[in-house]
Amino acid sequence: MIDKDEGIIVFSKKIKDNDLFIKVLSSKDKMISGMVYGGNSSKKKSIYQIGYFIDYSLFQKNINIPSTFNAEIIKPFISPIFNDRYKSYSLLSIISLVNLSILEGQKINDLYLSIKDIVEIIIMKKYWISFYCEWLFKLLKIIGYQIDYKNKKNYKFFNFNNQEFENINIENSIIFPHHILEHSGKVTHSEIRNLFLIFERIYTKNHLDNINYKMPVNFINFKNLILNYLKENNHD
Repeated sequence: MIDKDEGIIVFSKKIKDNDLFIKVLSSKDKMISGMVYGGNSSKKKSIYQIGYFIDYSLFQKNINIPSTFNAEIIKPFISPIFNDRYKSYSLLSIISLVNLSILEGQKINDLYLSIKDIVEIIIMKKYWISFYCEWLFKLLKIIGYQIDYKNKKNYKFFNFNNQEFENINIENSIIFPHHILEHSGKVTHSEIRNLFLIFERIYTKNHLDNINYKMPVNFINFKNLILNYLKENNHD
């Protein structure tokens, strides 16, 4: 059986000699896995990198033998991201969240396209952090934990206890910076921090706690990197 599609590599591990075991989120919004024989060789190593978008063929002779990948790199080409520390950390954080949001064989509609869109934005735009934050809330919606912030623009605060929007600043509430997700106005340290906090609380309470996981290290590293930059450069 041969399955042809495109996808993004979200996991790669060397398995003896030059072989790789990889996981790919396909354009059909499914997580699939298989072997790449010789994938760590000098000829193929440049193709099978985490974060790369590929056009692939997946071969499986029978159910008792692992599937094997044959692929080539396609757009969006992410090499420009590697020259920017902030962009490269953002890509790693996105992939780390994807790996915790979908199981192998599971299908989550619109997940792949959302990732492709945000990666293209990060590659092309100079100012992109608000789009990254918007993607975090898209991810919540895609995996079933949406907060309806687009219809709550007149509500200034978000309540962590009931995960609802309110106009009263009570205990366990935080300002929700709507304009950031509309990509208007100045980006500040406190507002980006608030969006990260809100996302983390919702993602952890509704998803990670159910599978006994914590926020991925790559997400935390990116968050700290961005917040430190904003703080040091007086974006507050």
